[in-house]
Amino acid sequence: MERRCAEESTDIGGEEEEVEVEEALWNKETIPRVMKAVCTCIKLHQRDLISLLLVSPWLHRTLISHPSIWLVIDLHEMNNAGDRLVAALSLPRYHNVKNINLEFARDIEDKNLEILKSKFVDALKNLESLNLNGCQKISDKGVEVITSICPNLAAFSIYWNVRVTDIGVKHLVRNCKRITDLNLSGCKNITEQSLHLIADNYRDLESLNLTRCIKLTDGGLQQILLNCYSLQSLNLYALSSFTDEAYKKISLLSHLRFLDLCGAQNLTDDGLRSIANCRKLVSLNLTWCIHVTDVGVKAIAESCSSLELLSLFGIVGVTDRCLEALCKCCSGTLTTLDVNGCVGIKEECLRRMGM
Repeated sequence: MERRCAEESTDIGGEEEEVEVEEALWNKETIPRVMKAVCTCIKLHQRDLISLLLVSPWLHRTLISHPSIWLVIDLHEMNNAGDRLVAALSLPRYHNVKNINLEFARDIEDKNLEILKSKFVDALKNLESLNLNGCQKISDKGVEVITSICPNLAAFSIYWNVRVTDIGVKHLVRNCKRITDLNLSGCKNITEQSLHLIADNYRDLESLNLTRCIKLTDGGLQQILLNCYSLQSLNLYALSSFTDEAYKKISLLSHLRFLDLCGAQNLTDDGLRSIANCRKLVSLNLTWCIHVTDVGVKAIAESCSSLELLSLFGIVGVTDRCLEALCKCCSGTLTTLDVNGCVGIKEECLRRMGM
């Protein structure tokens, strides 16, 4: 009996030891391997990644050793963002960062960018995307400092900044030669000079946002349209100073897919007929383009067969006829059509066409 109990005790002890070994292997090898795969495929948010570091020492070591997980620093809308950015870049895992998002981050000033230049030149040399949207304390000096250490930037966004002028754009084009995505929305103090600089230096530009850059006129825009023929996205929202002659040159952009002309008060059917040559258009915003009529919309419908979104909001010169053209030519692709405020379009027609 005693021998049997001893044997059973030995067996139980052996099983418990095996379970402990399996659990250790699971925690040390399987979980980190699975989490590594998950983090790589799903692209977890930075905050979630940092939380995972606290799960176990093994997981911590595994995630830290996988550089492709630590390519983004996202501090948007955070307080003390300048100090947080310095702290993050001090960690070896962020020394190959590709994307920094400081959109509406608090306390970002020129002096913070100067600290980056003094300490992290090597860490930022491969940065590809920088979002400074809403960082209103940054001036031309800040743009000069940060672009001087980020030669590989491809995307630069500084929306809603009234301190940046043509001087800042001059620093950008001098220091960063690979920009393909540029957002200057709300930079109200840039002028024709900036557009000429962009046109001369960024011929491979794919996306340009000039929303509310109110000092721009035809000359600069036409230079952009003549030189930047790779543009796929062009945002000219709330710019009423351009003429129909400038809008006609949009037809040169054969790769254009997204076009926002909201508030283009000088756009006529002639200009819209020219724009219809952009046959790859997927999204077109004509909100408050008050001189447009059925003639221009029909030209778009007949030529832009891939159109998915069209806004005619507030255009009183369009009628049921333009809907008939859209229904005939774009019914297979058009998913969003805004005709609010189009008093010439009758509800009966909308119902009849299933819109």
